[in-house]
Amino acid sequence: MHMQFGLMSVSDITTDPVSGKTPTEHERIKNVIAIAKHAEEAGLDVFALGEHHNPPFFSSSPTTTLGYIAAETKRIILSTSTTLITTNDPVKIAEDYAMLQHVSDGRVDLMMGRGNTGPVYPWFGKDIRQGIPLAIENYALLRQLWDNDVVDWEGNFRTPLRGFTSTPRPLDGVAPFVWHGSIRSPEVAEQAAYYGDGFFHNNIFWPPSHVRRMVALYRQRFEHYGHGTKKQAIVGLGGQFYIARNSQDAKREFRPYFDNAPVYGHGPTLEDFSAQTPLTVGSPQEVIDRTLGFRDVVGDYQRQLFLLDHAGLPLKTVLTQIDFLAEIVPVLRKEFDAMRDPEAPDAPTHASLVAAAGGGKDSTVFGEADDVTGINSPYEQQENDEASVRNADNLLRHAEHIA
Repeated sequence: MHMQFGLMSVSDITTDPVSGKTPTEHERIKNVIAIAKHAEEAGLDVFALGEHHNPPFFSSSPTTTLGYIAAETKRIILSTSTTLITTNDPVKIAEDYAMLQHVSDGRVDLMMGRGNTGPVYPWFGKDIRQGIPLAIENYALLRQLWDNDVVDWEGNFRTPLRGFTSTPRPLDGVAPFVWHGSIRSPEVAEQAAYYGDGFFHNNIFWPPSHVRRMVALYRQRFEHYGHGTKKQAIVGLGGQFYIARNSQDAKREFRPYFDNAPVYGHGPTLEDFSAQTPLTVGSPQEVIDRTLGFRDVVGDYQRQLFLLDHAGLPLKTVLTQIDFLAEIVPVLRKEFDAMRDPEAPDAPTHASLVAAAGGGKDSTVFGEADDVTGINSPYEQQENDEASVRNADNLLRHAEHIA
């Protein structure tokens, strides 16, 4: 499969501005499960759920929710639309997502991020001023825990590990695929490139010029670290739309939700926001055309997730939007495939990672890349990695010249 299409949820609990009804936490949690199941029934490829630890969001434990959804589905890939690499213990991340791999028969990957809620750091005993060093060190440890049966570890932010084995071991000896998600942090693009992982740009609130620079930076650094050419880098994008049979109805129906949404409500007009960001409110063809245009910004990419269940939209409306997405996905697949460069890789799956690892072994899928570049393992090159991150801002400024 060249591209994956699916949904991402931020798990907000928002009052419906039309009906005035606010769902309870229980209703919203059950609705998200219904949305994920409907996404599979509609033929979508991915359902991703965020992680938040503060109202008005409910998803403090995405692994629990995704584990339940795994039992209720058979085919759809289950992901996070953020796993907090800074405030979660890497040991617990290693255990939880390996367990999810097993119960879902490999239908799981995850998106690492630092999150956008400052107070979460002290809630979990961390210092927000250490956000970037925490992200670097915690992810380096997570990779060790997944890629090695026995780990000895000493770092700055947690007690040392001596002869530790994370259980269960990753399914088929291959860790879940990791996307590094970011809206504006070049350090995250740098980290994704360093490990040969995927880079996911939220792509909801920012203009195309910013998205282009961030993805170009990731592609350039992916090639620099010897994981392949720029075209072989693994890119995902977010997006959002609201569809009706004609543009006028779509704008009329969605406007009250947009105008009152906690994130962008009471700010720019729907028309201005749609012109400046990837939000598309209109007919199926308008959403098709706008989405196909994302390729002009970032090149061929592997995963497209849409935010549909937000801003207080009722469950029935969200399920209808999923049906519209199912209607346009075959067109998007056909058109994207027709434009695709032969060098662009397919979207990663557990089966493709097992095949790349030689049928399943207890080693990193991308382990060969270190030999290609002549550098040592990431864990022995912590200072080099941090130096690269310090340079990332300068790289971002010049990234438009290397796209």
